[in-house]
Amino acid sequence: MLALSAALVIGIVQAGGSTDAKRSRALSRTQVAKPIAGTPPALAALRSAVSDLRDGGTTAFDAQLRALRGYPVVVNAWASWCAPCEFELPFFQRQALRRGAKVAFLGINVRDARSAARRMAARYPMPYPSFVDRSSDIIERFGARGLPVTIFYDAAGTRQMVHQGVFSSEQDLSQAIDRYAVR
Repeated sequence: MLALSAALVIGIVQAGGSTDAKRSRALSRTQVAKPIAGTPPALAALRSAVSDLRDGGTTAFDAQLRALRGYPVVVNAWASWCAPCEFELPFFQRQALRRGAKVAFLGINVRDARSAARRMAARYPMPYPSFVDRSSDIIERFGARGLPVTIFYDAAGTRQMVHQGVFSSEQDLSQAIDRYAVR
């Protein structure tokens, strides 16, 4: 049994994976809903909308981005049917908690059944709202080809980067936030 465990760990490490059990463990709704001291009202309002699925399409999404000018913004496009999205959602949970007093986080739920999106948001509570994108109108503006997609805006509201694909680690996501949003 010990030899089998060691072989599994070596295989994971050689494949570029991590043995860190926290890597893909989701936080609870209680954990993500805790207020962060010193959070400005605009960011606190986002944090109070844990896993909220908002309608309104591109109009509502664009209005939210305008309201967040002055703050870096990280937007994660996800869907319940997207296994890589599920893999990286815990990274977004933890980064939103660590950076939530200075960085805004938003989600875009793409081409998903509302009931399935709600179940996913219950399993992976997001400390920010997600905009419902039933026909991919929002996400298509970014030239996205598949999910997940992460879009980074600087504090001036300028889109800096569209990252196509899954983040393989929380460290990779953190570095991208530093490079493209926080700058």
